[in-house]
Amino acid sequence: MAQPWWKSSTVYQIYPVSFFDSNGDGFGDLNGITAKLDYLKELGVDILWLSPIYKSPLADMGYDISDYRDIDPKYGTLQDWDNLLKGIHDRGMKLMMDLVVNHTSDEHEWFIKSRSSKDDPKRDWYIWRPPKYDSEGNRHPPNNWRSVFEGSAWDYDADSDEYYLHLYISKQPDLNWANPAVREAVYDLMRFWLDRGCDGFRMDVINIISKVDGLPDAPIIDANETFQPAGMHFANGPRVHEYLKEMRNKVLSHYDIITVGETPFTESMDALMLYVLPDRKELNMVFHFELMELDTPTTMKDWSPLMHRQWKLSEFKDIISRWQVFKSEDGFWNAIFIENHDHPRAVSRFGNDTTDELRALSAKMLAILEVTQKGTLYIYQGQELGLKNFPLSWKLEEYKDVASQNYWKRILERRMRETGKEANEIDMEDVFEGFRRKARDHARVPMQWDSSTNAGFSSGVPWMRVNEDYKTWNASRQLEDEGSVLSFYKRALQTRKQYPVLIFGEYELLIPEHEHVFAYRRILAESGVQALILLNFSDEVVEIDLPMEKGPDTMKLVLGNYASPKIDSFKFSLRSYEGRVYMSS
Repeated sequence: MAQPWWKSSTVYQIYPVSFFDSNGDGFGDLNGITAKLDYLKELGVDILWLSPIYKSPLADMGYDISDYRDIDPKYGTLQDWDNLLKGIHDRGMKLMMDLVVNHTSDEHEWFIKSRSSKDDPKRDWYIWRPPKYDSEGNRHPPNNWRSVFEGSAWDYDADSDEYYLHLYISKQPDLNWANPAVREAVYDLMRFWLDRGCDGFRMDVINIISKVDGLPDAPIIDANETFQPAGMHFANGPRVHEYLKEMRNKVLSHYDIITVGETPFTESMDALMLYVLPDRKELNMVFHFELMELDTPTTMKDWSPLMHRQWKLSEFKDIISRWQVFKSEDGFWNAIFIENHDHPRAVSRFGNDTTDELRALSAKMLAILEVTQKGTLYIYQGQELGLKNFPLSWKLEEYKDVASQNYWKRILERRMRETGKEANEIDMEDVFEGFRRKARDHARVPMQWDSSTNAGFSSGVPWMRVNEDYKTWNASRQLEDEGSVLSFYKRALQTRKQYPVLIFGEYELLIPEHEHVFAYRRILAESGVQALILLNFSDEVVEIDLPMEKGPDTMKLVLGNYASPKIDSFKFSLRSYEGRVYMSS
């Protein structure tokens, strides 16, 4: 049976503001993406996913949308979008848009009307509630929910004496999906882009569009804080699947497109499968974050994805292995990624960026990991170059992301409160160390195109500082080097397309207890084709012995990150961060 086209596709995520600036204003734009389409085609990707480019005040980098049917002037015009789409389609690629419909900007026409009067027809398009008052008559928010970006999830509107809900920043009020008119408006804007030629959607935080009835208080996790994490009351809510089935019936089923839902605040595999299993008729796949939270402390007073803990390869293997086999027989399909705009660079996080040699080797090894997993593959801009986190020497002011800024502020204020000290007396080194490793800012620095000023990203002043290593780590230099990370990514993506077993084969973990080596087999039952994947996650030489059903003479090396790997038997010697893919003949 023929497989859907999106299963074997490779998706390339573009963070437009940092990709390429065509007009010298310091911000990446749509014409900048159009200018780089040949680079992307030659890389071997099939779908370009654009992070939000809609009209926006840009309080949260475009995830606060003020007009869903127009392009923000910083990025260009609708005509620029049409030109980009034509260029993409002319090269045999597809375009996926970001759909951000849990919330809008507070500058969206819908919210302006909603806020204008309790009697306005759009009042119920958002979630408004009256204040609570304590015994002394002091006004408080309707419940104790904490915003994802710190502080109360409610903002007070004095004119109407009510609060509106914003699970993110106060300029991102949550839409009321329980209102059918809201849902129809969302479906209309989806049709607007699909009819214009868009080939699919990545759906931002789509699992939080249904809140628990009554909006009850969250349990007290930290008695020293007024506002508490409330994911249990808004993630995977009571009507979320009803809404997605309706969306599928009214919109998605009428187009041949790709859909992927972002599903934060969710650890349960059984909860996530409900979005994906084909007989559910909802989404093609979801982004879950178990692997992305591997190095986040599970218990700490000031929990945040910005904080860091040491991880073990056994944990890494366990997470990937569970998802590779999960509900495979029922059609569950994975979205494979180790980088995006919300996470630090993979080579700094899961590889080794301490020397140029180890950086290149581990970036290639991680590429092998990705191209040999079952699922639809996603890579993030610059990942194909082995780009790393920005330098440890950069100061706090370089961390521009609202998540970084708000977390710093909350922890600083808390420690001042607890100690009675002034801000300049508080030790925040542990928080800053977390930022150095985990801040979202690391993925958002401008793309490194060449060794010219500003890494060739812009002829003006870039909106964000360029990483200092751009003169030696850039696309232009790597295009000319057959041994570069970029050249390796091209070969790796070609290998994935050449051998369907790498995309569709069943998965079997080998030597699970090994502390340094991640080894697994991929098997296509109908043809008997097998692939053997070996990945050394250490800077040491490691010897392993793998008894196999077929002799070494039947196994052909099809991809590796060293020039001359040796195989005499199934006793393997793997060098620092070495990765190999063998295919049975």
